[in-house]
Amino acid sequence: MTNYSEKFEKMRIAGKLAARTLDMLTDNIKVGVSTAHIDKLGYEFIRDNGGYSAPLYYRGFNKSLCTSLNHVVCHGIPSEERILVEGDAVNVDVTAIINDYYGDTSRMFCIGDTSVKLNNLINATYESMMRAIKILKPGIKLGDIGYEIQSYVEDKGFSVVRDFCGHGISNTFHEPPNILHYGNKNVGIELTPGMTFTIEPMINAGKFSTKVLNDGWTAVTRDKSLSAQFEHTIGITENGYEIFTESAKGYSKPPYL
Repeated sequence: MTNYSEKFEKMRIAGKLAARTLDMLTDNIKVGVSTAHIDKLGYEFIRDNGGYSAPLYYRGFNKSLCTSLNHVVCHGIPSEERILVEGDAVNVDVTAIINDYYGDTSRMFCIGDTSVKLNNLINATYESMMRAIKILKPGIKLGDIGYEIQSYVEDKGFSVVRDFCGHGISNTFHEPPNILHYGNKNVGIELTPGMTFTIEPMINAGKFSTKVLNDGWTAVTRDKSLSAQFEHTIGITENGYEIFTESAKGYSKPPYL
C-alpha cells in the first residue's frame, strides 16, 4: 500500500460525486432553463449524496456552482435572470466536498446549435486538457503541462488565459502548486507520486486578457471574444496518473449523446 492510497481513495469518492453531478445536470442544461435552476439542481444532488458544494459561501460566493457563458472565462454566478438560449455555450464548474476531501471538475455545454467557431474552440480546449493529462507521470515538470496546452491551442489561433490557473487540491480547496496552462518544457516543480491537482485550461477565441466585473467574481474576456474551459482533478501515481473526475456515462465534450 502506498503512503497516499488513503488520500487517493477519498479523492476518488469526491471526484466521482462531482462528475456524477455534471452527468445528472446534462439533460437539464437546455433552452429556457435559468442558470439558477442548474445551480439548485447541483446543490440538491450533492447534498442528497452525502456531500457539500464547496463554492457555497467560499470567500463570500453565494451559489453552489459556477455557470460561465460565452465570453465569461470563469466564476460566472448563477441567476434567475440568465435564461439559456439557442447558440449559448456554458461552462458548469462543480466542486463537491465529501469526507473533507474535494473533487473539482467542469465541462462545456452547448445550447442547441452553436457556431462552427465556438465548436472549434470547445474541441481545442478539451483536447488541450487531455493532451496535458496524457503526459503526466513522475519526473516531468509543471512547465511541460503548460507547454502542451499552449502550443496546441495557439497553433489553432486561440489563446491561453494567464490570470487563472489550476491548483493543488485534496482536503483543501486550493493549495500549492499553481498549475499554469502556458509555459516552457522542463521548467518548474517536478511531479512526484501522490500529488493531486486540477488541470483546467481557459482558452479564448481572441486575446488572453481578462477582467473581473463589479460583482468581484465574474471574469470575462476583455475583447468580448468567446471563452471555453474544461477541468479534471488528477492524481500522480508511481508510473502515470489517475483522473478522479471522469464521467460514469462516458461524457467528455459536447455533444453528450
